Amino acid sequence: MTILDKGLQSELYSWTFNMIKLIGLSNYATTILTSIILSITLIISLYAIDYLLRKVLLLLLSKFIEKSKTKIDDLFIQNKVLKYLTHIVPIIIASEAIPVIFKGFPNWINIAMQIVDITLVIAIGFLFNAIFRTFRDFLRSKKSFVDKPIDSYLQVLNIAVFFISGILIFSIITGKSPITFLVSLGAASAVLMLVFKDSILGFVASIQVSMNDMVRVGDWIEMTKYGADGNVIEINLGTVKVQNFDKTITTIPTYALVSDSFRNYRGMQKSGGRRIKRSINIKMSSIRFLTADEITELKKIRMLQDYITDRSNEIEQYNASNKVDPTVLVNGRRMTNVGLFRQYIKTYTYNNPNIRNDMMFEVRQLQSTEHGLPIELFMFTNTTVWNEYETIMADIFDHVLAVVPYFHLEIFESPSSLDIQKIAQALLTERN
Repeated sequence: MTILDKGLQSELYSWTFNMIKLIGLSNYATTILTSIILSITLIISLYAIDYLLRKVLLLLLSKFIEKSKTKIDDLFIQNKVLKYLTHIVPIIIASEAIPVIFKGFPNWINIAMQIVDITLVIAIGFLFNAIFRTFRDFLRSKKSFVDKPIDSYLQVLNIAVFFISGILIFSIITGKSPITFLVSLGAASAVLMLVFKDSILGFVASIQVSMNDMVRVGDWIEMTKYGADGNVIEINLGTVKVQNFDKTITTIPTYALVSDSFRNYRGMQKSGGRRIKRSINIKMSSIRFLTADEITELKKIRMLQDYITDRSNEIEQYNASNKVDPTVLVNGRRMTNVGLFRQYIKTYTYNNPNIRNDMMFEVRQLQSTEHGLPIELFMFTNTTVWNEYETIMADIFDHVLAVVPYFHLEIFESPSSLDIQKIAQALLTERN
């Protein structure tokens, strides 16, 4: 079945040919000009048809969608199913019009038809992929499919569509049956796998990377195995190029992004905050209870005034109710220098305008080691820019390290050669 009757097609070509012939051109020039004019007319008509179909379908369906309570129709529009569907109609019309346009050049008809058929196969492939994405999004909204690997199923379907489309396109170009191609492919598969192993692995990996949105150009990734720590500047079929922060270029095989582990900082950059996770080690022998005079002195620190007042009242009430002997510090409850130090860090960093209070925030003790008691700062800055982040973190630890002596604490340091020399001299002096 054809859209235009063959007789009407012939009349359309003859009418155009005769109208141009009136100019006085030769038959060959008239034939060329006729094909050009009909081609331009066809392109404009196809674009208009595609535009009108999309507008009409969206207009009709928008009214239906407003009344519908289901979600799948919204997903059809979001995934551009209608857009790909309307593209098919102009392609079919083009296949009917080509014999008319190139009537004067029969040898061109087969080439033009092959191009149209390939375009039709590609359009149908995109249509199926859009439909698959729609059902994927629909199933994601169902509780029973929340923990199911829907993306993996979609990838298999997409690969199947690409594979079938490739076979059909090859069949159109060569004019051979798809079955013949499959038989030949099966016989040569072992050789192809051996010769093009890296290309095949890269091709499959690039599809997985793209479909899963694992890496984009511009992402900051870190892959220790390959010495990569910087921004992705190029993603090819076989390789991914990373420009490290020292301006060197690291090339990573694309399939390594699927087979190996790497870190992508895109999520951190999107969140707007970068984590600080660093600790200082307090010398264990410097940790002790505070005397009343020391507490009074530390109460002069503005950030600790309210905390010390509330804490002192709480401790006094507890000790009084339990009749604690105040002469024995171990009895009852007492304030320690490391506890007040930890509270000071928490208050200081919480009030720091460069620290985000809406993200995870904690100042905590870690397990003590032979290097002392670690006090860890776990918080997020309000910027992800590397140099700004480093400046903020350095300013915080500059201050924290400087206030340690105020709490009668000491930072743990491994003895240096100078320390050992001083100890040796002190021992010699004592002996003498």
